[in-house]
Amino acid sequence: MQKDTNKAQESGIKKEGVVLFLLGLTIVLVIMNTMMFNLALPDVAKAFQLTAASTSWIVTGYSIVFAISSITYSRLADFVPIRRLFVIGILSLSIGAIMGLFSNSFAILLIVRILQASGAGSIPALALVLLSRYIPLERRGKAMALIMSSVAFGLGFGPVVGGFIVEFLGWHLLFVVTAITLVLVPFYMKLIPKEEPRKGSFDALGALFIGVGTTGLLLFLTNHSLIALLAGLVSIVLFIVRIRSAKDPFVLPSLFANRSFLILGAVGVAAYLCSFATLFLMPQILVKQYHLSAIQAGLVIFPGSALAMIISRQVGRIIDLRGNSSIIRYTPLLLLASVILFALFEGISFFSIMFIYMLMSVSYTILTSSISNEMSRLLLPSQIASGLGLFQLLQFFSGAFGVAATASALVWQKDLPLAHAYSNIYWGLTLIVILAIVCAIAYLRAAWRKAQPAA
Repeated sequence: MQKDTNKAQESGIKKEGVVLFLLGLTIVLVIMNTMMFNLALPDVAKAFQLTAASTSWIVTGYSIVFAISSITYSRLADFVPIRRLFVIGILSLSIGAIMGLFSNSFAILLIVRILQASGAGSIPALALVLLSRYIPLERRGKAMALIMSSVAFGLGFGPVVGGFIVEFLGWHLLFVVTAITLVLVPFYMKLIPKEEPRKGSFDALGALFIGVGTTGLLLFLTNHSLIALLAGLVSIVLFIVRIRSAKDPFVLPSLFANRSFLILGAVGVAAYLCSFATLFLMPQILVKQYHLSAIQAGLVIFPGSALAMIISRQVGRIIDLRGNSSIIRYTPLLLLASVILFALFEGISFFSIMFIYMLMSVSYTILTSSISNEMSRLLLPSQIASGLGLFQLLQFFSGAFGVAATASALVWQKDLPLAHAYSNIYWGLTLIVILAIVCAIAYLRAAWRKAQPAA
């Protein structure tokens, strides 16, 4: 495995700029697919006469499968050619989109969204593995920044496009956007480096345990089911036992023994939680408090994502020239400033929300780009795929937790004015960012001590 990885890094990627553009475009479409459908939920509920609890399964099911797919494809990339995995993931996403155009029942719609999620989750995960495997360290920061800025752009552009389609064309046509990914398959076949299959086995039992475990915990967070919580906890315990005994475990146990990896991951998880919770809250704030339409709300969100995309190129250069330490040290402070500003000025005007989100989106993109790059340096080559997959799984889980906790907090504060309720949530997020800052400092101190010559 080590020998194959070294050869891959030496050969590099032909037409590197074109490949990065292809990855960025695909990720934008994938993330847009994730965000656009949230705006269609009221129309879907009306079309199929669904309750709010039933409709939520469209989001919950998608999130669960997306998270599990990300770590599954990352693990498979250790021994299955990455080009083949990209094609399988894109075909799952695009075929699901084509089927979605003709969905005429809730059951079919749910199956279609789960099929889409099984492919969509593979793309960001495989992109990070590809960059870590083939892009040299001196250019990897720029590449990571492009991927993360594509995520931010998709998060902001999705509500704009989704709001327009839902309002003027109907929710079925949302599937057209992701069906476009089908035309990208020939480009992946041509541009992604060809690899030979390597020896390895897939730990299906470990995947089952982590799948049931995360599903149970997410269902508890969204539906407050004690049975789901019990099933989730038991499955997590079985998963821990399994990865300690399996020959080729689904997640490498050595990752959980790597204190630096876990502390650094905690910083990224906190950033993702704040960003995802904000993207859940902002449309509600803009629609309920400021009475904007879905399209207008999307236009308020969009500048922050666009700005993150624009500055990504320069951020990548900084990472490549100066490393990740400065970004990991100072960028969490910008994230802290953004959540405090939301808590203080959310109720002033929607313009204040737009500018504060610009700060949050930029700081989130910079920080996650640097963390992903640092992880690719921190982990051994044999650990990168599994490590980045685990990191993404934890991020997606934290995003679901943030949304569930935020929704519950709004219910608890239903008797308060909306501005006060939203402000209180951001004070809660402030505590999470402070913990992230502590973790960032701990990681940098440990890295500094490790770099010092032995006495």
